[in-house]
Amino acid sequence: MATKFTSFPSRRSVVHSLNGIVACTQPLAAAAGQNILREGGNAADAAVAVAACLNVTEPWSTGIGGDMFCLFYDARKKSIGGLNGSGRSPQSLSLKDVRQRLGFSTHEYGSIPLTSPYAVTTPGAPAAWVDTVERFGNGKLSMKDILDPAIELADSGYPVSEIAAHYWKDYEQSLRDASPNFREMLKRDSSAPDGARAPRTGEIMTMPTLANTFRQLASRGKAGFYSGPIAEAIEEVMRDRGGYLTKGSELVQPVSLRFTSTANPPRAVDIWEHPPNGQGIVALMALGIVQELRKSGAVSRMPPHNSAEYLHLILESLRIAFADGTWWISDPEFSPTPELLSASYLSSRATLFRPEHASNCLERGSPALRSSDTVYFAVVDSEGNSASVVNSNFYGFGSAIIPANCGFVLQSRGAMFSLEASHPNALEPGKRPYHTIIPALATNPDGSLYASFGVMGGFMQPQGHVQVLLNMLEFGMSPQEALDAPRVCISGGIPEADGKVDLTVNVEEGIGAEAREGLERRGHRVRVRKGWERDIFGRGQIIRSAAHEGRCVFSAGSDFRGDGLAIPV
Repeated sequence: MATKFTSFPSRRSVVHSLNGIVACTQPLAAAAGQNILREGGNAADAAVAVAACLNVTEPWSTGIGGDMFCLFYDARKKSIGGLNGSGRSPQSLSLKDVRQRLGFSTHEYGSIPLTSPYAVTTPGAPAAWVDTVERFGNGKLSMKDILDPAIELADSGYPVSEIAAHYWKDYEQSLRDASPNFREMLKRDSSAPDGARAPRTGEIMTMPTLANTFRQLASRGKAGFYSGPIAEAIEEVMRDRGGYLTKGSELVQPVSLRFTSTANPPRAVDIWEHPPNGQGIVALMALGIVQELRKSGAVSRMPPHNSAEYLHLILESLRIAFADGTWWISDPEFSPTPELLSASYLSSRATLFRPEHASNCLERGSPALRSSDTVYFAVVDSEGNSASVVNSNFYGFGSAIIPANCGFVLQSRGAMFSLEASHPNALEPGKRPYHTIIPALATNPDGSLYASFGVMGGFMQPQGHVQVLLNMLEFGMSPQEALDAPRVCISGGIPEADGKVDLTVNVEEGIGAEAREGLERRGHRVRVRKGWERDIFGRGQIIRSAAHEGRCVFSAGSDFRGDGLAIPV
């Protein structure tokens, strides 16, 4: 669909429906969610079915061995609930032990390698799937009904899609290196080394041991994963890390910020994100800083879309937000995050913005002194309830460690812990790390749903939230146009120990030469990303809701950077 906003049309149209929509990165998973809605389940039930099917069809990016965060909009109550399904570090693992085992000296900080066993935290997804159905589902379908589509795909097989085949091949060696059980997640081929290889596009892939894992969860609930054969297999493969599994997810109160656009007429929405230990607060801070710059007159108007002036504004706002977020965000049970969203604090941080040059040094603020690979999918049902969900292994195939006869990898979220003892996010026993996965929702001032949206991909996620939301609110784009528009991404997002900032800006093909040159004049180091390198910009989904002739119309877009689609009910 060609638009004035992008020079590389995706050929996708907005999908509209009166009865609900599923938007995700894989058509087979979207179809499973659609069927659950047609069988009487609600948005929460369909979301869990989608999560399980994505585990089968995109196991490099997501799975039952990872974590899940969910925001659920209840249309009848006009309320939003949050569920944090992120796992904890082992009770037996201390910061001192990890530093010693990784060979760091007293004055070295270092980091936990992504494929190290010390990066593995308890999978939170199984508990979150069960709790999502029990707390937000409508009770019409059982867990077996909801997991049956994924069990069928894993048992009977499915043809592998293009992007999945590409990344399966990319990460094949990491599976071989990390786990003696690597054959469980590769295609059997007697002519291949060790009798297995990554599946190719269009080939049929079966995952029978994963199907058995799903059956245990379907029949026994959380106990089917966190005790019995699956738990024993995890403990066996992680034997040197005793005291490992803890089950459960927890309800959390989402954090929000009201943002008012400068469009004519202006539009106000409340944007909802998960609280720490998630990084959703970074997106809210960046949007708040943009808003405070407008209020102060430092930015007199919203610059033209994807101009150098506009990109500099959002890049610098994000850098300021990351400077705070990457220090203060942690498990609130261990280190409460201070108030970062007050107007006074955001106004003070906005003074760091310079319209003509990039900031080379950004120290974290001290708000406490004034008052710290992935799949995203969205589901809306016929009643207007919405589930906004991220499920992730973190790095491709997570730690790549596979418990025997289970068919899934264990995530590598523990790599996000700091090894600096004074850091709020320092590794401690039983602690949840800084988390990158952040589903989002936006509501209108009257409490009705405006949109479920998200853009997956590490530190790209808050950056994607800011860009696609502003595309809609400030520039009037449809959900599909908002996702099609070329994006930018700052590298890492984490200032160095001396406060210095990596000024590299990854710019997607389609952003014009004039904008790139304008960024370079301001001190940004521009790197254009094309082809497969564009995966750094994430894969997003948007479902927007609007009233027409007294009825609710749902309109959705699905990122052309992925294999998926939006499918109506």
